[in-house]
Amino acid sequence: MATSEELHKRRVEAVARGVGSTIPAYVDRAGGGTITDVDGREWIDFAAGIAVTNVGNSAPRVVEAVRAQVERFTHTCFMVAPYESYVAVCEQLNAVTPGGFEKRSALFNSGAEAVENAVKIARHATGRPAVVVFEHAYHGRTNLTMALTAKNMPYKHRFGPFAGEVYRVPMSYPLRDGGLDGATAAARSIEMIEKQVGAENVAALLIEPIQGEGGFVVPAPGFLPALREWATAAGVVFVADEIQTGFCRTGDWFACAHEGVEPDLVTLAKGIAGGLPLAAVTGRAELMDAVHVGGLGGTYGGNPIACAAALAAMETMRELDLAAAARRIGAVMGERLGAIAARDRRVAEVRGRGAMLAVEIVVPGTLTPDPAATAAISAACHAAGLLTLTCGTYGNVLRFLPPLVISDDELARGLDILDAAFG
Repeated sequence: MATSEELHKRRVEAVARGVGSTIPAYVDRAGGGTITDVDGREWIDFAAGIAVTNVGNSAPRVVEAVRAQVERFTHTCFMVAPYESYVAVCEQLNAVTPGGFEKRSALFNSGAEAVENAVKIARHATGRPAVVVFEHAYHGRTNLTMALTAKNMPYKHRFGPFAGEVYRVPMSYPLRDGGLDGATAAARSIEMIEKQVGAENVAALLIEPIQGEGGFVVPAPGFLPALREWATAAGVVFVADEIQTGFCRTGDWFACAHEGVEPDLVTLAKGIAGGLPLAAVTGRAELMDAVHVGGLGGTYGGNPIACAAALAAMETMRELDLAAAARRIGAVMGERLGAIAARDRRVAEVRGRGAMLAVEIVVPGTLTPDPAATAAISAACHAAGLLTLTCGTYGNVLRFLPPLVISDDELARGLDILDAAFG
């Protein structure tokens, strides 16, 4: 087997430079809470493929389901010759997403594609053009979703012009907005929408219940419900981007549930299928069914192998009660991160929910972001065998997304490495 160094030389000659990687090691196998590279080095995994392998890598039920499906057929295109597993995934999503109303679902390939289709559905159903998003948001890398995403580098830089009729308003960011309560922060955003866009022009209000790439920003309590209430009154489609927060990650199946918010549409991906590419839009039947036949779809959307994996992954989530596992992980990690924050003045805040936690790093005594210190701490983790990720508009947030099946020992070892990296 080639070494990581040999593989990297091949990569330089074969892979476009614009595709980056967090660590220089090349993976041989992974499972539970660890990744092993081709040189035999083990890494504790606090990334989960960016919240994808919630059920772990090569989860037994997923492996079994994928193997069985490959032996039957690999592709027919649901739009040409449909199959049961696509229908079954939609049934499961309709049942498990927030809201007691009648729902429909459609399956796609990636989170960005799900977001694009949610916008299409909202525009078609309302006949309105505008989409409202929030500061620090991340919704994808396609042309439309780059317009929806807030951060320039590396996602948007020199890739424009972008799609129009996208409007950005302030997010509730308690650390950086003076601690505004949720209702006040929502009123600020709503006032801007009404004055600068006009509620009657807005098709969709699109928000991550907890922002992902933007820095794991948890809005103040009441922010989401106030926006939901306004959207209902204004005839605006409330779209929750649960791509990173979904499928037990935050201690419930979906983050909206923590405040009892019922979105009109939900965009889903990442943790849905145990590592296979699958995404979905699930929402109110009258909105989803407003689109004409043939208006939604795609060649690979709802591929039968990915659908088999999704059904097995969701069964695993229920069987192992991974929502409860996320809460346990969050309690353990929160205590350790709190201890780090108590001794290290660079930590401005520990935040998150369940097994979606982060620390924001600043110049001590200020709120000035310190991306250099953040990168150095993350690099120290990597050097010691812990896979961590950074994020945030200012590049100064360390985010932690362990697989929800990580063992107590693996979690403890990872936290020991993280503790040492802070010095």
